[in-house]
Amino acid sequence: MSERHPQYPADALFVNRWSPRSLTGEAIDDQTLFTLFEAARWAPSAFNVQPWRFSYAKKGSESFNTYLDFLIEFNQSWAKNASALIVVLAKKTTITSQAEVEFPSYAFDTGAAWASLALQAEKLGWVTHGMTGINKEKIAATLKVPETYSVEAVIAVGKRGDKAELPEGLQAKEAPSDRRPIEETIFEGVGFKE
Repeated sequence: MSERHPQYPADALFVNRWSPRSLTGEAIDDQTLFTLFEAARWAPSAFNVQPWRFSYAKKGSESFNTYLDFLIEFNQSWAKNASALIVVLAKKTTITSQAEVEFPSYAFDTGAAWASLALQAEKLGWVTHGMTGINKEKIAATLKVPETYSVEAVIAVGKRGDKAELPEGLQAKEAPSDRRPIEETIFEGVGFKE
């Protein structure tokens, strides 16, 4: 694995987490899977709305191939070896004392839940890979997702496998990516910096 070097002393849990595609297909037990969902459950959420929803299929289940078919062909080529596939949904509205209204931070909060899930997986020795190369319309239709929800992504969960098992074109890419220098993603005071 390539070395990652933080510019500042962030915990290794954050620095070492990455999104491999090489997975073993090893079974994941409910205790482990639900521990990931438990971590997501405690993510920060504006007004404690908790807009995230997760739908999942474990490898070997009746619905796993249906979930695999939610992915574009490129992602199917490697995600077929996932232990579980998780659809990430976000409720776009919330109920106030007067009515059901748009919830402005639904995507932001749901992203926090996904990050919590990914970090919990890393801590337990599992890996995750979030994908937006998916068929959102097919997911919404198959899962009967109400219009007040947004299909955000699909997450592959598994144990890290041998990159030699990946399609040839993906083997060279199977390494942690670096990140932009922190100075490129932050700015102080007024004025936007791209």
